[in-house]
Amino acid sequence: MRPELIQASELLQRNTPEAVEEAIGLLQGTVYSFSMKVCGHREDAEDTMQEVLFRSLKHLAKIPDAHALAAWLYTVTRNRCRRLRRPQSGAPARNLSLDELMPDNAELQQLLVALDTDAEGEVLHAEEQHLLHEAVLRIAPSLRMVLVLHDMEELSTGEISRILALQEGTVRVRLHRARLAVRKEMSFVLRGQPDGSRHLPSSGETSAPGNVPGSPRSKECRELFANLSEYLDERVAPRTCSQIKAHIEACPACVAFLKDLRAAIDRCRSLDIPCDPAVAHRMRAMMTREYLRLLGTPLPD
Repeated sequence: MRPELIQASELLQRNTPEAVEEAIGLLQGTVYSFSMKVCGHREDAEDTMQEVLFRSLKHLAKIPDAHALAAWLYTVTRNRCRRLRRPQSGAPARNLSLDELMPDNAELQQLLVALDTDAEGEVLHAEEQHLLHEAVLRIAPSLRMVLVLHDMEELSTGEISRILALQEGTVRVRLHRARLAVRKEMSFVLRGQPDGSRHLPSSGETSAPGNVPGSPRSKECRELFANLSEYLDERVAPRTCSQIKAHIEACPACVAFLKDLRAAIDRCRSLDIPCDPAVAHRMRAMMTREYLRLLGTPLPD
């Protein structure tokens, strides 16, 4: 969970004008950033921020803790974003298969060449954040929502399953596919490839890594790719973890792909999209006064 929500929950309990104003500011930033990540339109995110928080004001004093606060905010925000959803340029018309989400041999060769450098593992600089945001917006909405909630908003699988009304297993499957999808999209965006130049493997082409570029995909590699998120999140049994680790250490292609996927996840976790300060200040002052009025707390001069 975002530390901002924990801090906001604690501030609301103090019930002073100064604490309330700070809490409202933290909640604003959370709702706006989340809305931008899943919707991608500044005006929609600002409208969502205002509507969600105004709807929440009469409930905030009754929400007992940060976990309940997160469940409320993300559920209400998610529902409004879904109503406002606009088509995203470059978004796939269908969910890609696991094979299609794997790198082809040309991309794998690039990953192997880059394996000895640190460039692929760096978190994106501030001026490149818009490229990452563009890549996130290009993946399917059902996958994007899980990716944002888990890797950016730092919610647990259980919390996401309750917000989205999904089984936890479904959340984990979608998270893995979302990570593979955003890794693939980021590779296109960071190389500056237009949509038309993207290549999806044909039915006869080897698209996933084997032990060397161009080799047939091994059964072990394919099983590994199907469980990479569970491995990275340390959710596999010790014996399975040892088997995966042993395979990775003997397979340069898997090492390269795992490093690239981990870099994509780290970049997603670094993405934050702040609201315009002037807009945020104006709304924060207005909502703080309304919240204090609802509580019957004397308004500051």
